[in-house]
Amino acid sequence: MLQHMPLAPLPFNGRYLYIVLFVSAFILWIAPEIIASRLKTARDSSNPHDRNSLTLIAVLWFTGIALSFTFALCLTGAAIPWHRTTFFLVGIFLMLAGVCFRWYSARLLGAYFTFDVAIQHGQTLVEAGPYRYVRHHFYTGALVTLVGFGLALGNWASVVVGTSCLGLAYIYRIRVEEAALVSVFGESYRQYQKRTWRLFPFLL
Repeated sequence: MLQHMPLAPLPFNGRYLYIVLFVSAFILWIAPEIIASRLKTARDSSNPHDRNSLTLIAVLWFTGIALSFTFALCLTGAAIPWHRTTFFLVGIFLMLAGVCFRWYSARLLGAYFTFDVAIQHGQTLVEAGPYRYVRHHFYTGALVTLVGFGLALGNWASVVVGTSCLGLAYIYRIRVEEAALVSVFGESYRQYQKRTWRLFPFLL
């Protein structure tokens, strides 16, 4: 007779305050993404260039979240064995920090921000704030949030699978997006690429 595989205890099991913190952070992360993805997808912009990158991001984002939960419950060998409360709180902080940074980035773009790759009429190259140093920090915020999500779940495998899934989607999206921007802004965008980083200053 087959025995059921024991599930790993999550860092917030039985701690109601921590459950509230985790659920609140998760809702603050997921709900705006779903709402904004419906409201801020360009439909009548000129020269759309998305090439299904938004669909790929959505699929791998939800896949990464689902696998993160699954690994946290099932891969007991990858559970963070020490200072689980500390890692949980750091994870919640990173989730919220990533969300704030992500939407701050979107606000800097203003009317030019869309979830799919599309060039708006009269669009100009934005280099304000963090855009002076990082070209895609809207995606940086999402990756930071996923790192925090994995840490809050108390599992290294959750950290890796969540960031890897979305990271693969962003590799494709960034190529598509930058090709579209080069086609519009030409040499000015190529020069902008040379003096900035894609996601993380001095790293990537």
